[in-house]
Amino acid sequence: MQLPRNHFKQALREGRAQIGLWCTLSSAYAAEALAGAGFDWLLIDTEHSPNDVLTVLPQLQALAAYPVSPVVRPASNDAVLIKRYLDIGAQTLLIPYVQNAAEAQAAVAALRYPPHGIRGVSALTRATGFGRVVNYGARAESELCLLVQVETAAALDQLEAIAATEGIDGVFIGPADLAASLGYIGQPNHPAVIAAVEDALGRLSQLGKPAGILTTDPTFARRCLALGALFTAVGVDAALLVKAADALARDFKPTHE
Repeated sequence: MQLPRNHFKQALREGRAQIGLWCTLSSAYAAEALAGAGFDWLLIDTEHSPNDVLTVLPQLQALAAYPVSPVVRPASNDAVLIKRYLDIGAQTLLIPYVQNAAEAQAAVAALRYPPHGIRGVSALTRATGFGRVVNYGARAESELCLLVQVETAAALDQLEAIAATEGIDGVFIGPADLAASLGYIGQPNHPAVIAAVEDALGRLSQLGKPAGILTTDPTFARRCLALGALFTAVGVDAALLVKAADALARDFKPTHE
């Protein structure tokens, strides 16, 4: 049995822009419904949703039948959580709230087996094909993709050092938390926040480091793509559901609030 290819990582290496969707509904059924929509990647969120290892696993299983790349966001930069998501077969992780190069290095170490890291070894996991993937331990890292999330003013000050950390495949700019950090909580489209995001994308482009963003504003999403963002999430599953449901209700109950 061969090690699965990480098409998302390959696309970043080739400089091909990938369009994604945030998944927070914590359901394999919902994930599978979205898998055929045509997105390049789906972010399975466990930081701001009721997801955990036991709910992410069936979502990964559901997505495996579709030409879409799953990206899993652990709740924190925690080596135990990272290990568990890797063992159930996640090949691309987005690590939240990375503030400096040392924290980025810790995330890298959590993805790698000794002597280059601290990932625990288990031969009988979904990631290893339950022991059937040939030489998994030596080859796994080649198909793992590590993205780190920069989402505070302090982290932006350390952007170059974070991005330059060996083993980091891409840097995601988190606009919601960045807005709060800059004093504009709930205003990710404030001009000051937009300026900070655009500046960060420009700096990452100069470094040759793949950059990512989440925005539900189509105009800004296209602006980010023009600035070189290579993994751009353009919506959130829960938001799509709520927006469509509210619109349908208003069609039949105009006074609905």
